[in-house]
Amino acid sequence: MKTVITVVGKDAVGILAKVSAMCAENGLNIIEVTQSVLQDMFCMIMLAEMDGMNVPFGTFADKMEKTGKEMGMDIHVMHEDIFNAMHRV
Repeated sequence: MKTVITVVGKDAVGILAKVSAMCAENGLNIIEVTQSVLQDMFCMIMLAEMDGMNVPFGTFADKMEKTGKEMGMDIHVMHEDIFNAMHRV
């Protein structure tokens, strides 16, 4: 299974490093990343495999949200099934 992780906020040094480190610490494998900086706004979408996740999904999502708040960013973690259901035509 996969998860979609979105990160939005004011650009700063180390955002990608912090988010990817948290993924690694929790056993997720990042398979795709896209990011842009629009003026001073940082926007990133990650796709990560959860097969090796060593914490419950909800715990990981809560950790990411808390880290985002500490960084002044909005980090949202969505399970692939929810993402697919929302975007099914």
